Amino acid sequence: MVLMIIMFPLLLLLLFLAVESKSMGSYGLALASYYVENELSLSIINLYLSSYDQFNYEPILRYNRNIQNNNKNKDLIIPIGSRVRVPFPCECQPGDFLRHNFTYRFQQINTYERVAIRRYANLTTEGSLQGRNPFPANNIPPSATLNVLVNCSCGDESVSKDYGLFVTYPLRPEDSLDMIANSSGVPGDVISRYNPGVDFSSRNRIVFVPGRDPSGAFPHFQSSKKGGIGVGVIAGICVGVVVALMLISLFIYYAYRTSKSKGDYRDCGRCNVRVGVFQVFSGISAINVDNSVDFSMEELAKATDNFSLSFKIGQGSFGAVYYAELRGEKAAIKKMDMEASKQFLAELKVLTHVHHVNLVRLIGYCVEGSLFLVYEYVENGDLGQHLHGSRLEPLPWTKRVQIALDSARGLEYIHEHTVPVYVHRDIKSANILIDQNFRAKVADFGLTKLIEIGGAATRGAMGTFGYMAPETIYAQVSAKVDVYAFGVVLFKLISAKGAVVKMNESVGEFKSLVGVFDEVVFNKETDKEEALRKIIDPRLGDQYPFDSVYKMAELGKACSTQQNAQRRPTMRYIVVASSTLLSSTGNWDHVANFQNDDLLGQMSGR
Repeated sequence: MVLMIIMFPLLLLLLFLAVESKSMGSYGLALASYYVENELSLSIINLYLSSYDQFNYEPILRYNRNIQNNNKNKDLIIPIGSRVRVPFPCECQPGDFLRHNFTYRFQQINTYERVAIRRYANLTTEGSLQGRNPFPANNIPPSATLNVLVNCSCGDESVSKDYGLFVTYPLRPEDSLDMIANSSGVPGDVISRYNPGVDFSSRNRIVFVPGRDPSGAFPHFQSSKKGGIGVGVIAGICVGVVVALMLISLFIYYAYRTSKSKGDYRDCGRCNVRVGVFQVFSGISAINVDNSVDFSMEELAKATDNFSLSFKIGQGSFGAVYYAELRGEKAAIKKMDMEASKQFLAELKVLTHVHHVNLVRLIGYCVEGSLFLVYEYVENGDLGQHLHGSRLEPLPWTKRVQIALDSARGLEYIHEHTVPVYVHRDIKSANILIDQNFRAKVADFGLTKLIEIGGAATRGAMGTFGYMAPETIYAQVSAKVDVYAFGVVLFKLISAKGAVVKMNESVGEFKSLVGVFDEVVFNKETDKEEALRKIIDPRLGDQYPFDSVYKMAELGKACSTQQNAQRRPTMRYIVVASSTLLSSTGNWDHVANFQNDDLLGQMSGR
């Protein structure tokens, strides 16, 4: 009897979804712009990005008339620097996450980063691969099958009905809005409206550009509201869905009460959608969310025009971010898949317990269809955009020091003033938001771990490549991993370089920014002042006090000490040092002597 009660509503919902898929056009077509950085054959590109037979690349040739196939029995070699448009299916469900999942057979010489950059030409990211696959970054089994998610767009009639086919286009350093507009034949202002808030000079960012069909024309937007379903059928389905939802609600409530009575709050890890629903409900019940608003899906959809691309302001590993105005307040809505329930609950748990001017404020949440977190809207984007975006005014040195101090204060709060304390585990420039007064707020607590006072530190290699402390691979994770990442942020504030720097264009040699500073600035055989001046962000010109920059570099070096994590300073010490640096008063001689044993106890919290 219980099985019939469960299956009946599920069958009704399947019927509803089957009919809706016909009327809404759930699947569309998108194009991936694959940049060929090293000489590559078309069959290999086809193997990575197509459902077709590896050597049947005729569908790709239809969208690339510039590629001549004079010998069908011979593979085609694509020159370096070319962009190949590869057609692929795009799950275009209105108001939902637009994407397609490819599969890739892992090879032992690869890493998540190499798969993202070398195999998929930045159409996906290292973080997305880590979030979508069950294998630790340092232990991916040979021949494992990886899920590779590539985002796509099917258009937005509120922007224009003239475009219905879109290219997923990873930006490169040489790209600009004008260049993309000229090459695509689409006006720059139209491209901007499809990609609101995007700095087109930033690297490793994906934008969506209207594309042409094989005839060279721009296909028009096909409304998702078309369909041939009768009023009577719709009414019948609606009644069935209402009954189904009522029964499902009763079943979920029963399951929730049962799990609660047993104290079953297990961490579902990489749960599927069905397990995720119960995990989310039981997880929320264990969190005091009295101060957070429980929004409805209807209210969030209305505020974003049904999650239109024109409201989209960001894209992360676990979902998209949309701008909205809710109940008289500007807000940012993070829309996440049910598969990201672990990250959703981690962030909800932290932000309902901690409140600080230098931490982004959680307004509310929603659990309907997808997972939603609603934050305060921080007007000036993130630190990475200001450091790497050529269209933004360069940050003056005093503002950079203020941002460092604000970020340190936010981290000090979660490290030392909450019970239990928290470790962020993903500190980076993209997770430091800048408000209208150029004050900083730490954001994105999806990887946060709790450390009970007196308890053991957590384990697990999580974070972003270039910011991860060495011990995260093999040792216990403590608050010192945030200190290490903060040191990388300090180096970025000085140099405006990426956390990983390309050293040799011809051989593809990369080095961490920590390694660059160690080798270039803190090499005993170099003139430190001359070396540091060469690495300082050129957009600062000469508008900086060198002594202040040098002291920040020394603080960054202390934070990123690799050999012994306990020799890194605490965030409390960093706050004091940064405050002193900002005021340009006090004795800073001790900053250059972090290795002095008399200071180690104070710095490491012993």
